[in-house]
Order: sequence, then structure tokens, then C-alpha cells
Amino acid sequence: MKTIVDKATNTSKYLVADDYGVNVTADNIEMGDPSSLDFIIGDLNSSNATVIEGVSTPDDWYGCKYTCAADGTFAAVEGWVDPREETE
Repeated sequence: MKTIVDKATNTSKYLVADDYGVNVTADNIEMGDPSSLDFIIGDLNSSNATVIEGVSTPDDWYGCKYTCAADGTFAAVEGWVDPREETE
């Protein structure tokens, strides 16, 4: 697997298979086959994000729940709140 990491917080934002196309540009991140992109990440680019390949992710991975170091080591974000849970 590979993860797209926000450089400012080191949070793992996206997780995709190693063979999935990820093209980081100065303006955005293009996801999928270059001839037929699946989607574009508009708020991340080469100045504020990095891609770490060959990572083994936690079973309960969710975007922004973990940080990821350059060596592929994940660590839980203290105080992370699951956005899928209802709050009153």
C-alpha cells in the first residue's frame, strides 16, 4: 500500500494500492490511470504532501486517524474523533 501524507501534520490522508496511479504535481494530486483519472485531490500538491510507498497499514486505518513517518511507521493521532459517529 501507499499513503498520501500531509506534510504539515504528517497525517495519512489517503491510502491506495502500490500499483494505483498517483501523480503529485505543483497544483494537485492526480489519482488513477493518467489517460483516465478517477479523481483529483485539489487541496494537496507537491508543496504540502508526500507519498510514502510500501507501507503496512493498521487494520482500522481511516483518513487522518494516523500519522505516518517517512519510514512508513504509523502512529495513532491523540484525540482523534471518528467523523462517522454521531455527536449530540
